Amino acid sequence: MRTTDELESAQLSELINLIKNLYGFDFMHYSKASFKRRISRIMQLKKWNLWELKHALTNNANFFQEFLEEITVNVTEMFRDPSFYRALKTEVMPYLSTFQHIKIWSAGCSSGEEPYSLAILLQEIGLKDKSFIYATDINTEVLQNAKKGIYSLRNIKSYAENYNQVGLPGTLTDHFTIMYDAATVHAELKKNTLFSVHNLISDGAFNEFQMICCRNVFIYFESELQERILEVFYNSLCNLGFLCLGSKETIRSDYYKKRLKVINSRENIYQKVG
Repeated sequence: MRTTDELESAQLSELINLIKNLYGFDFMHYSKASFKRRISRIMQLKKWNLWELKHALTNNANFFQEFLEEITVNVTEMFRDPSFYRALKTEVMPYLSTFQHIKIWSAGCSSGEEPYSLAILLQEIGLKDKSFIYATDINTEVLQNAKKGIYSLRNIKSYAENYNQVGLPGTLTDHFTIMYDAATVHAELKKNTLFSVHNLISDGAFNEFQMICCRNVFIYFESELQERILEVFYNSLCNLGFLCLGSKETIRSDYYKKRLKVINSRENIYQKVG
């Protein structure tokens, strides 16, 4: 069993190095358990062995986008975890309202549900016009879908309960144009929202933000990589800006614990104070 485990580990390392050399994406500090699970799923779906997977990655650049979509796990929904948005509304937004301009970074935005949820929240509390949302992801395919802002009506109906639990006026569908079985985000929500590619693993800090949201992303990274990404976020925050990680994440680094004040321990919302 040990020999098999060592062989699997060696194979994964070889695959990670191949991807890094071919495409510049470094998964070395991605959670090994999660990476192995996603690789196994791809091979199962394709009915490939490891050699065939490596052959496809080497000889078919288009396949890499499909591969990336599977590895990066794009699971999201609008107003996911309503308690998080309630905490933003009551504990963060009143402070952000004091800024002349509000710049927000939604990191790992996937197909756009989180940045559009933030845009709706900002609109409902009267801060949308002075806010700018940068929404980034590693995956160009999901970003194209995010820019369109078109979602199935079935999904919107399932997201509506989340919206109601946040305690915002009206209904979620007030913010969409409904056409047959699809719903399109209103144009004013797309205004001042920019979707672009950013690799948290290799790209550095950019701009200066009053708030950064990155939820359900750290859980896929090992502690060393988490700390590197925390450095990117910390350097991208203005003094007294907010870092929002969500209930499933935590900050383990003593260095950053001293520099980030806990605003909401349940939702892991912090404020830069150091």
